Amino acid sequence: MAFDNLSSRLQMALRRVTGKGALTEKDIDEMMREVRLSLLEADVNLKVIKGFIQNVKEKALGEKILKGLNPGQQVVKIVADELTKIMGGETTGLNYKVNGLSIFMTVGLQGSGKTTAIGKLGRLIKKEEGKKVMFIAADVYRPAAIDQLITLGKQLDIFVYEEGLNAAVKIVDNGISYAKEHKYDVVIIDTAGRLEIDEAMMQELKDIKGLAKPDEILLTVDAMTGQVAAEVGQSFHEQLGCTGAIITKLDGDTRGGAALSIRQISGIPIKFSSSGEKLDTLEVFHPKRMAERILGMGDVLTLIEETTKNIDEDEAASLMEKMMSGTYNYNDLQKQFKMIKRMGSLSRIMGFIPGMGKYKEQLNNVDDKQLNRIEALIQSMTKEERRDPDLIGKSSRRRQRVARGAGLQVADVNKLIQSLEQQKQMAKQFSTMDQNNPKMPNLQPTKVKKGKGKGKGRFKF
Repeated sequence: MAFDNLSSRLQMALRRVTGKGALTEKDIDEMMREVRLSLLEADVNLKVIKGFIQNVKEKALGEKILKGLNPGQQVVKIVADELTKIMGGETTGLNYKVNGLSIFMTVGLQGSGKTTAIGKLGRLIKKEEGKKVMFIAADVYRPAAIDQLITLGKQLDIFVYEEGLNAAVKIVDNGISYAKEHKYDVVIIDTAGRLEIDEAMMQELKDIKGLAKPDEILLTVDAMTGQVAAEVGQSFHEQLGCTGAIITKLDGDTRGGAALSIRQISGIPIKFSSSGEKLDTLEVFHPKRMAERILGMGDVLTLIEETTKNIDEDEAASLMEKMMSGTYNYNDLQKQFKMIKRMGSLSRIMGFIPGMGKYKEQLNNVDDKQLNRIEALIQSMTKEERRDPDLIGKSSRRRQRVARGAGLQVADVNKLIQSLEQQKQMAKQFSTMDQNNPKMPNLQPTKVKKGKGKGKGRFKF
């Protein structure tokens, strides 16, 4: 999980001050010593660390903080604000042309995950912006890159313009002409990476930039390279004028130095972060939200956005209504788990919840395959058993048959029965509280006029 070590160390350092009713300069000094060590361990650039420590200490030692109420909490806010600042402060979006073809050019060192990032970016633009996207395969020095991009294009139903190992500049020229002729909205150019920056590489990128006149030049940066990423970014930016960065491999054993260094050192805003191999793991980079995640404050806004994107309101309202009425069954439970799976891994979802940061070890051990086992048990039931949970609950013979069909134990079936009952009981309790206490909010689903597209409407309780 991204930033694990940094997050743990920073939270430990901040605990030195959060529990105290009054703070002294010595308390602040001890905390900042731990913060400095945690940033060094995360491979954050020394210049960035020095500025960060200086700013936090200066503000934390202010009279209003030391003599104010809850000084520890105010110090935590200062640290969160400064972390946000070094990662860019504001969220920066993509620059699209108002009319005509928008051209995005991607650059980066070989092995930075550039081609995969292009696939993820294309999917995001196509799905969330509703634009017609095309890829141009201009990485002619690594034949596997062309094949990889074509494979990604097929998975995403995105056309890939390629001419094999022809001259890269010529491929880009012909590709842009093709895109304009066929009324595409966005073109994303995959350029060649090298194991290190060299003059020939940069000259080719400059030639492509001069020809394509891109609206965005996006640098892909491997998070696992630490502060080296910031130095690479600075070199690319000085010669090409990069407009944004995509931080890749944030799910690896990463120290976080890249994300915390690149904006301050290179001046390139981070626009996206990527974790995992799946094509739906590219996220818009929100500096404030990332800072709060690092400090264990959760990320409720991202959780809400993920829920809105992946869960249909009418379907969710219908399930809640069935829970309230006591008719909730295994078909409904299966629908609920499918909705959860659409949002990604359980550990990732739970990581967005405030206060869950302290359970990092448990979150990392959350077994996402458990949902698959539950689905296997439900699929081993007959249609009648799924509709009527009592059939399974009252028959040991049926439970044995379902367990065998799923390749699991009867104990697993019993846990599933218990889970269903707990959800039904919880819904009944809320319903009773709602009816007996006029101060309780109304928990009954209420239909609201729905807008266009999934996630645009609202339902309330």
